[in-house]
Amino acid sequence: MNKKDIADIRKRFKLDTELLKITDIYNVYIQQESSEIYHEEIRAFSLLDREQQELFLANFKKVLGGKLDIKLFEVKFQPQEEGQTDHTQHLLYEGLEAGQVTDWKENMQKIALKMVQDAQHEKDIVVTFIRGTYFKTTKRKSDESEMDFRDETYTTPFILSSMNQTELPKSSLVFDFVEKEFKSNVLVDPVIKLSSPIGGFLFPSFTDNTADINRVLYAASKANKPDFQFIETVLNGDEIITAEEDKAVFEEIVKAVIGDEVNSRTLAGVYDEINQMLLIEAESDDEDEEIPMMDVREVERVLKASGMKDISTEKVERAFQQVVEDKTYEIKASHIVPSYTSKSIKISTKVADIAINPQDLRYVKQVNYNGKRCILIEVEEDTIIEGFKLISEELLE
Repeated sequence: MNKKDIADIRKRFKLDTELLKITDIYNVYIQQESSEIYHEEIRAFSLLDREQQELFLANFKKVLGGKLDIKLFEVKFQPQEEGQTDHTQHLLYEGLEAGQVTDWKENMQKIALKMVQDAQHEKDIVVTFIRGTYFKTTKRKSDESEMDFRDETYTTPFILSSMNQTELPKSSLVFDFVEKEFKSNVLVDPVIKLSSPIGGFLFPSFTDNTADINRVLYAASKANKPDFQFIETVLNGDEIITAEEDKAVFEEIVKAVIGDEVNSRTLAGVYDEINQMLLIEAESDDEDEEIPMMDVREVERVLKASGMKDISTEKVERAFQQVVEDKTYEIKASHIVPSYTSKSIKISTKVADIAINPQDLRYVKQVNYNGKRCILIEVEEDTIIEGFKLISEELLE
């Protein structure tokens, strides 16, 4: 899936739309440190009251929020072993094809039980499964909530799961208008935190209106912190790599080629070259939105173009082999320069942490003054600190 696919289905989770229809919802309540289902409930989504529908729709939208490879990860299923009956790909596919709602519920129940077999949760959790159909018309219209019977429409059946923690409401002081007195209000019913899901997934994955039943879109609770155990034991998925880890791989490869010392102008040149790759792809008319990848040859080209000397294919190949043990490894360019126009580059010192745009890195230098290392930042405007304008001091001769 790409970000356009995710953004389109995500915005369909709202009331009164013809472009996404949810048929069934299955809720499972699991108590803390339990390996059993405490309570379960299955209903037609249309039979929920409107307020409950709105709460769940907002929750499902939250599950699909975030950037790819940071909070959302496309996971490939591991091959199913012979005789294996609880493989999640198999359970999801059968559930998607099930004609009877009870058959769908039975398969989702098996997945829910896998979630608690090897995991201990800090609080009670509620696991929600829905199944429905997502429609996408081939024509753009001003009103994107309705379909015309003449429209050509892509239809994708799907299953989405959301995991949410519960918490006990806090005691409060209330005023009783009938008795005209102040009372303590103690509630014992746990509150399901639908506004902040701790995980979930969407099946099948799809790109350009084509479903891929061999992949599932997994949602983590925090950026760059996927639950690897969940991916392996619950989803039966292959290993994934986060954007943060991919960027770290690139940095280690560059260090293996040139060492760990570099000036700011050269480093800025590296980011410039990679950003150009992303701009060229973004401006292309190709609707497939191919993500620029950096292999050995591309890393070599970027390092040479940024002004680094003595760069050779052999050196870069050796660096790949040293860091990832794979000369065919490819790095996503977008992971290295996640945002070229925001302060995504961090400069850390004992005195201060500074954040700047990658394109402004060339205006930062480390210099020696009176035998001390200092950071010099070239600025075009006055520097304001706590409302005071700093006086220019001619210190460097």
